[in-house]
Amino acid sequence: MKSFSGKLILAGAVAIVTLSSGCATVAVGTAAVTTITVANDRRSVGRFIDDNLIEVKLKTATLTDPQLRGKVHVNFTSMNGIVLVTGEAPSEALKERVILYAKSQNQVRQVVDEVRIQEKSSLPSRNHDAWITTKVKTKLFKTPNLNATKIKVITENSVVYLLGRVTEVEANAAAEAARSVRGVRRVVKIFEIIGQQPSS
Repeated sequence: MKSFSGKLILAGAVAIVTLSSGCATVAVGTAAVTTITVANDRRSVGRFIDDNLIEVKLKTATLTDPQLRGKVHVNFTSMNGIVLVTGEAPSEALKERVILYAKSQNQVRQVVDEVRIQEKSSLPSRNHDAWITTKVKTKLFKTPNLNATKIKVITENSVVYLLGRVTEVEANAAAEAARSVRGVRRVVKIFEIIGQQPSS
């Protein structure tokens, strides 16, 4: 399992999980297929699969819930059972409904609620966030003694969220690098700190 370097394929809600010597495949639903590489992840293969299935289940739930569909813009990012929820909801009641979905998942250890009470963000705003994410990732890759492949970057409303299993030194270096990127309003660290080890 530790030498696993294949890819995980996700498509909708969970149906079948297959593990082999070279890959892990989650065959599900009829939604568009997304391929995710797990070679450079510090999570176990099982935890990696759980996290991605959590994200798929939550996204599916909010898209199919009549009370939420078309009214909220939310994103779920799961890292080792810690789920970050970002985006916008027009009311506290709808926000609470979204968060309840996240808290109801069996494999979720903690929910970080970063949903704002407001109308859905505009396409230009989301494009700007995507641009910031790209710039932050580039900055992380250029930071000495930091393995950027271990860190997930999420940007919402120009706020950058950093997730991953990292050392304290890596966490501080990543946060400092992200803060230096033009357009970033705030950096939020949602790291799981592990013992000192090489950045590889």
